[in-house]
Amino acid sequence: MVALGLLIPFIGTTLGSCMVFLMKDKLNEKLEKLLLGFASGVMIAASIWSLLIPSLDMASDSKLSWLPASVGFLLGIFFLLILDSVIPHLHLHSRESEGIKAKIKNTTMMVLAVTLHNIPEGMAVGVTLAGAMVGNSGITMMGALALAIGIAIQNFPEGAIVSMPLKVEGKSKSKAFVLGVLSGIVEPIFGLITIFLTNLVVPILPYLLSFAAGAMIYVVVEELIPSSQNGKHSNIGVIGVSIGFVLMMILDVALG
Repeated sequence: MVALGLLIPFIGTTLGSCMVFLMKDKLNEKLEKLLLGFASGVMIAASIWSLLIPSLDMASDSKLSWLPASVGFLLGIFFLLILDSVIPHLHLHSRESEGIKAKIKNTTMMVLAVTLHNIPEGMAVGVTLAGAMVGNSGITMMGALALAIGIAIQNFPEGAIVSMPLKVEGKSKSKAFVLGVLSGIVEPIFGLITIFLTNLVVPILPYLLSFAAGAMIYVVVEELIPSSQNGKHSNIGVIGVSIGFVLMMILDVALG
């Protein structure tokens, strides 16, 4: 069950990357905005129901039950903010990225950016699985799997968003697929590392859950939503957010 939980998000990325083989010309702009919005909605809902609420529940015995969730969330934001300033980061369609694109290959930027995004998601799955294994964290194995499935759903469009633009840039379908898959390999790796450190993780689990939530929200606010709102048809991105949020909420409540 634990191995399945670790692999589910990676499977989502792989299936999304497969979409490049069905691609004839280029990724439709409306579809891309819908996928970006959908991914945003899933990640927002997962951050709330699968990460922040369990973090608050685990610290409910304390008078400062809000402290771990608040501190962890802000640390997650600042951690991604620091990485964003250190590692060349991708804004899929922003004019600000044009100067960076002139210096660094688009392929490297694309894979690097999405890989960076996937690290906190892998940590989130690992943390919730570790909490479920402990048994007294308020997190059930089904709840952990719900998060893994939700991230996999979010990873599907993400894999497509990586592989399809690479094909447009002139990469072969096979190479674009492999690069899309590799962007998601860090998730099971970091999830497994987190589980191996379970004994160290449990005492600070509320902080780690909210840390992962902060990191995911940063990705949504900094990357996904701005990209979905760029140019025309921004309302399609809003529709995608709504559908993704409701679907993940239903999934988490039903399985958790």
